[in-house]
Amino acid sequence: MFAQIVDIFKLRIGVLMAVTALAGFTVTPGIELSSPEILILVLSVLGASAAAGAFNQYAERDLDALMERTKSRPFVTGAANHGQKWLWIIASLLLVSVGTACWMFNLAVGFHVFMGAFIYGIIYTLWLKRRTVWNIVVGGAAGSFAVLAGASAADPTLNMSSILLAVVLFLWTPPHFWALAITMRKDYTAAGVPMLPVVKGDEAAAKIIFFSVLVLVAASLLPGLFGMGWIYLAGATVGGACFIWTAITMMKDTNPKTAIHCFIASIVQLTLLLITAIADPLILG
Repeated sequence: MFAQIVDIFKLRIGVLMAVTALAGFTVTPGIELSSPEILILVLSVLGASAAAGAFNQYAERDLDALMERTKSRPFVTGAANHGQKWLWIIASLLLVSVGTACWMFNLAVGFHVFMGAFIYGIIYTLWLKRRTVWNIVVGGAAGSFAVLAGASAADPTLNMSSILLAVVLFLWTPPHFWALAITMRKDYTAAGVPMLPVVKGDEAAAKIIFFSVLVLVAASLLPGLFGMGWIYLAGATVGGACFIWTAITMMKDTNPKTAIHCFIASIVQLTLLLITAIADPLILG
């Protein structure tokens, strides 16, 4: 039962979004929150992300049934009933999450929490995923709004470090998912989803991923010009170097093995970025 809940609500992604919001809050000077308030902020972002994730699975039951990676999801197998009850659960979870963010913090936090869920659940899932290769490029903004939600809890006017961190999340998402899409290209082809490797081919996609990673890594170093210290820069440098190296390897020899290594490197890079973004202001002040 617990495993199904984790799957339906995509709680792994939700936890990542919650940590991303925490990073946005930490790098933004402003209001200090108590531990319970920080927990509420994190849970608001997690709840909205979970609502968007559940709606994604609800709306994509037909696509998931066609893909090896997703054919065992609860809405496909019937473990979760594909009925209106789930839409009420999803809508209620989103309403509680956004309402709590507005009530406990400010309207800017609530707006960013809502926009993250809206972009993933509606713009990406319903409008773009089945129609255009740009689907995940626009969908990447969902992670950016998690950063801005956390930052707005400290200061609704934001600052350059939080804005740049939001840009980094936006730039990170496409190469992260494109690398995975190379390993899953047959699945996406069978489902008719126009992911980059399906439309352009694996070799062309690998080259685009490489140049996307270069832009991403360059952007991830920019917060060092606006107050972030050596701890963050160390994480950005090490993680960025790892991602670039695996992207080069994949570009030279594009196959599922090099692609999954690149995908893992993207996770390593983001993990280092978020951990050091949180640690840097706390340790260096």
